[in-house]
Order: sequence, then structure tokens, then C-alpha cells
Amino acid sequence: MNPIRIPSAAAIALFLLVPSISLADPVHVKGDAPLTISHGETIKLEDYLVPGKTTVFDFYSQYCPPCRALSPHMEKLHHDRPDVAVVEIDINQPGVKGIDWQSPVARQFGLQSIPDLRVYGPDGKLVADGDAARDLVTGWMQD
Repeated sequence: MNPIRIPSAAAIALFLLVPSISLADPVHVKGDAPLTISHGETIKLEDYLVPGKTTVFDFYSQYCPPCRALSPHMEKLHHDRPDVAVVEIDINQPGVKGIDWQSPVARQFGLQSIPDLRVYGPDGKLVADGDAARDLVTGWMQD
């Protein structure tokens, strides 16, 4: 018979003091390759931040030639820089051929051109988006 385990006072206090953390929330870690999310659905970028890392969100479509050209460079950045995690956001809904400008995620973020980048610092705060994010990431790729 297994004994009943009662959470420690410290665990209970932490749970009560930090209500934004639930036991069901996954903690994102940087994997070997960029994480691909969305597939056209709305998202909360905050749910995909990698704690302690600069997280670069790359909005793309497989039907976008500049996006396809950028992809290997983003993968290399993710692989070569231990402090940077790349998260790819596929704006296309399943089955849609061509760039899906009407997808929920494209409308959510008001996308008018792709690739579109958003950079969040290790603290989870937005550092740059749009042209500023592209310039920042391009600079990292040249280092």
C-alpha cells in the first residue's frame, strides 16, 4: 500500500504566492530544432517563451519564398546560439494552399508581410518586432 503524500508547506506557499504557475503548465525548454506551432490558429506568444533565453518568433508560410530562404538561417541561429530559441509560427491553416492571410493567427497579429519576427528577451519582455527585429536577428546571423 502506498502512503498518501502531502505537499510540503513550502510547495503550498509557492503555489499560493505564484498563481500564474499551475501544475499543468508546461515549461518550455530549447530543443534541438526550432519548435513549430499554430498552423493558422490563434496563439499566446507568452505560452511559448523559453525561460532564460531570448526567444525569436518567426511568422512564416511554406508558400512564402523569402520565408523558405530564411528558414535554414533561423535553424542555424537556434542551433549555434545557446542563448537563443527560435519558435516558428506557421500562419497557414491545414489544407490552405498559398499564403493564408485570412488565418486566425495572421489576423490576430495583423500580419501584412512575412517573414515577420518578434524578439523577446530572457525576461519575457518584447525587445523588438518588425524591421527592428529583422535587423537584430540579421546582425546575430552575421556574428
